[in-house]
Amino acid sequence: MECREDSSRQNKEGMKKRILNLIHLFRTHRHVWWIIIYMVIYMGGFKIVESAAHVHYHVIHTWLDDQIPFLSWFVIPYAIWFVFNIYVVGWFVLKAEKYEYYRLITALMLGMTVFLVVSVVYPNRLFLRPEHVDTTGVCGKLVAFLYSYDTPTNVLPSIHVYNTVAICHALNSNAVIRRRKAVFVGCNVLGVLIILSTMFLKQHSVIDVSLGLVMAVLIQIISDRIFVNEEERAFTRETVYGRPSSSRRAAN
Repeated sequence: MECREDSSRQNKEGMKKRILNLIHLFRTHRHVWWIIIYMVIYMGGFKIVESAAHVHYHVIHTWLDDQIPFLSWFVIPYAIWFVFNIYVVGWFVLKAEKYEYYRLITALMLGMTVFLVVSVVYPNRLFLRPEHVDTTGVCGKLVAFLYSYDTPTNVLPSIHVYNTVAICHALNSNAVIRRRKAVFVGCNVLGVLIILSTMFLKQHSVIDVSLGLVMAVLIQIISDRIFVNEEERAFTRETVYGRPSSSRRAAN
């Protein structure tokens, strides 16, 4: 009986310790948790929107789409986009000033939220994909996998385009990146290739891309406006974890 009580007490203490550790983890990493929690919610919302059985879809198409050829090698920059997003946000967590990190994730979260709202009130789809994809090469196999995973529904505005512009704007606004010419040019070239890839892979229409660009500009203006005075605050000279930022160390 005593052994059972001791075991029960140890289990309760262990559970209490784990909860306290989780609370401590959340407090010490609360800045990063904002984007992580949002992405979990976003992916859940995206999954629901994708699986919704809409009777009618608005077909997105323009004659310019028919003039753009299908090029399977564009799957490479298209796929790099996923790593690009994670790496840049991670870099802003560790290296950029705190207000720059918040400005970036604010822009990303606003844009992705607008996308979900548009997908609900204006369900849309494409009929641009080629009937047959040559899967003898690596790029063809990757395209076939992409097509099987990502349906051509709810494509407007293009989040691939929107996030790319938001990230490139954040990088271009960072003092450290601007000084590193090779990185600066490389990121912008990659951004252009990612945007082009959405059309050359027939994943998006010219309309999706154009609206993604317009939305990126408008929301970036809002995001910049929100943080216009943040640079003057004391905490802006630190990274998310309180260390002096790379731009600050470089200035000193």
